[in-house]
Amino acid sequence: MSLSLVQSRALLGLDAASVTVEVHLANGLPSFTLVGLADVEVKEARERVRSALQNAGLEFPNNKRITVNLAPADLPKDSGRFDLPMALGILAASGQIDGARLAGHEFAGELSLSGQLRPVRGALAMALALHTQGVATRLVLPTESAQEAALVPGAEVYGARHLLDVVSRFLPPADGVPPEPPGDGWARVLPRPGATPVAYADLAEVKGHIGAKRALEIAAAGQHSLLMVGPPGSGKSMLAQRFAGLLPAMTVDEALESAAVASLGGRFAIERWMRRPTSSPHHTASAVALVGGGSPPRPGEISLAHHGVLFLDEFPEFARAALEALREPLETGTITIVRAARRAEFPARFQLIAAMNPCPCGYLGSTLKACRCTPDQVLRYQGKLSGPLLDRIDLHIEVPSVTAQQLLESPAGESTDGIRTRVAEARTRAMTRQGKPNHALQGGEIDQHAALDGPALKFMQSAAVKLGWSARSTHRALKVARTIADMAGANDVQVPHVAEAVQYRRALRGMADN
Repeated sequence: MSLSLVQSRALLGLDAASVTVEVHLANGLPSFTLVGLADVEVKEARERVRSALQNAGLEFPNNKRITVNLAPADLPKDSGRFDLPMALGILAASGQIDGARLAGHEFAGELSLSGQLRPVRGALAMALALHTQGVATRLVLPTESAQEAALVPGAEVYGARHLLDVVSRFLPPADGVPPEPPGDGWARVLPRPGATPVAYADLAEVKGHIGAKRALEIAAAGQHSLLMVGPPGSGKSMLAQRFAGLLPAMTVDEALESAAVASLGGRFAIERWMRRPTSSPHHTASAVALVGGGSPPRPGEISLAHHGVLFLDEFPEFARAALEALREPLETGTITIVRAARRAEFPARFQLIAAMNPCPCGYLGSTLKACRCTPDQVLRYQGKLSGPLLDRIDLHIEVPSVTAQQLLESPAGESTDGIRTRVAEARTRAMTRQGKPNHALQGGEIDQHAALDGPALKFMQSAAVKLGWSARSTHRALKVARTIADMAGANDVQVPHVAEAVQYRRALRGMADN
């Protein structure tokens, strides 16, 4: 038969749309035509497929007019994932393998010129999309990609190292045998039997900073964002880099979502499975690098930090456009990339941990060195952060310098494991009560679950008026107070909880609060 059909998948965001690779061989002037809205790297597959077939000892129909259609025609296709299905389609159309036996399988893989299979980006995202859509199929992938995809529960995944490993499984019943594959490269890939314990940097290594550690614990318990302000060398970066270890252990669903986004960006590694990501882009990162974009749309740093931590050091040094682009994702937990021809939505439920100096020289309020900045310079520096953005950050704390005596003589603090246990207990109380972390409470949910008793209500009203808070700032403080109450095991939000929450929304020095 001169026509064959092979199934594959195209990725657009986290969606995996079905693609049928149609191959037709006809008499006429020899040619290899590829149609179906293919990107440049897909069109280059013609040369990779030709060389791979020939170098593997298989027959390439040089005397035929080859037409390959990637259907549907209006769906953009990119990357080298269609190399393997194209090669199999040509072999099936030319009668070298049994095309009927390809039914029930989906293929993806990039071919080297020798026929070796190279891993493809987004294998786990593809398997997760199939699982979510309830599609039952056998996935055939390069071995490295198959190990990713096999992490999805119930996925039937096969890994192959060479084109001949795949071809040998689909030979016609009575046909000749092609050259032997180089070793046993075909296998059903199963998920690893047990999760390796995840190790994070220990918060006990940070000397002093009892107040800052308390704020980190509150942020972890309620999934709140946090801004740390302090002089250079005070320990802000050390605190932020250990924050992910305070968060509750990832569920399988959270791990799959986080790993799927990392797989789309080509950053997933098996050894980081079930580990909460910490994304730390440099302050020269653009808005597109942070929120995602490009053609086709790729996830940005906020999506790569999904169910993890986005740490922005030197916060005011980021471009204004990049910082303002964080406002919507901080509220919604998703980011939608819209271009003229394409639209993609990525998850972005991250915890923002930001760090900054209080002034250009960094020593405003420091006890170690005198600040040499003028009030105008301080206001201009802090003014790089807009009021609406600061409004969306739940906790604002100062991280003072640690003296040499404290650094050298202070004993190690509480370990990350002990703090994580308390965080998990507080998070469990919130999830049992309302089904979501306190940070995610909206509208009437705040009135229902973060209601204040009489004295606490009066205290909050007085604080909001004196500090000139907006409605958003007031709601943020209420949610932080609810988290503090959960950590104390209290059913109601009381005055001590509100008083502590108010302390975590103090203004930056030299800048009025919003």
